Amino acid sequence: MDDEPDDAPTPHVRRRDAARHLFHPGTLKGGFQLSPQPHLHVSALAGIQAGLTAAIALPLVYLSPFAHLIGFAALGTLIALFGRFAPPRQRNRILFSCLVTQTMTVFVMSTLAWLGVSEPVLLAILSLACGVLYFITVTAKFGPPGVLLFVFAGGAAMAPPSSFEAVLERTIAVIVVGSLAWAICAVTEPLRRKKQAAIPFPVEPSRPLRNRIFACIGLVLGSAAAILVSKLAGAEHPSWAAMGAIAVMTGAHLRISMHRAAQRMAGTVVGALLAWAVLSLHPDTFVLIGLIVLLQIGTEAIIGFNYGLGQILVTPMALLMTYIALPSGAGAAMAHERILDTMLGAVIGILAALALSSVRDRDKLVDHENKG
Repeated sequence: MDDEPDDAPTPHVRRRDAARHLFHPGTLKGGFQLSPQPHLHVSALAGIQAGLTAAIALPLVYLSPFAHLIGFAALGTLIALFGRFAPPRQRNRILFSCLVTQTMTVFVMSTLAWLGVSEPVLLAILSLACGVLYFITVTAKFGPPGVLLFVFAGGAAMAPPSSFEAVLERTIAVIVVGSLAWAICAVTEPLRRKKQAAIPFPVEPSRPLRNRIFACIGLVLGSAAAILVSKLAGAEHPSWAAMGAIAVMTGAHLRISMHRAAQRMAGTVVGALLAWAVLSLHPDTFVLIGLIVLLQIGTEAIIGFNYGLGQILVTPMALLMTYIALPSGAGAAMAHERILDTMLGAVIGILAALALSSVRDRDKLVDHENKG
């Protein structure tokens, strides 16, 4: 029998075959390689801007009559991380948009919790918010660190406030500290522009509306699944599982999603153990604030080299922020749940990414592996 002609169509990759490629040791190993970071100074600057905001705002809040709002003040410091690669004269607009988004996320979720919305409904709303917030983040081109910080804020705001006055206090804390972050970024903007003149920033591509909507639907489904499984497992912070799923599902393609899953799990285990060691010592609040500042700066300096390395510092930073917001909470025991939620979220995220993948995504995965 004659051989098939060279131009015979190549069969598309099935999900089962794509899964074999994803879980191949070679694919997993690729997630632990270091990548070049040509914009290290700009990323480090964003970390310094957020760290400086925290170093100024958090001690003042802690020493004020509003010390109970320190956790929401910490959410305001994160605004400085956005728009680092924005074109000149556009970062201020992006930071303002991020401040509005963060503020509205805290206000809406806090208000719903104050109104007595049941936890299952509140978690369903958080899942929907994951999709909406992703759409806003991508459409407005907020850039890294992306939608995760808004979901983190939404999960934190689910703790029921005692009154509507408490809702407003939370909201104002985010606005005030977020405005400080905005001001610090504006003052130090010449440093960012100087680096841009040396090495042009990466340009975030515009995604078709259809693709954005499809991605939003996928994130809603993936985050809802992660939250459900986490809750069934008895976790106290199911939003952490949703964040794990989102981090994986927002990878540029399946290979990156698999890398993200492995990196997030490995980095979280190490980072959670560090947080457990710190919280077991019952440190003073000022020590915790100092650690948060250092972790914030360190995260942005290394996460570009490898996402997993960044998670080693992101995880204790998030847990320390949670602890200073709720010092009467679980404390060091939160580390174990962070590991569990992250594992669940990452696994569900990669399964969802594979299930929702297009033929083109799977073909691209196999083509890359074959060329490698």
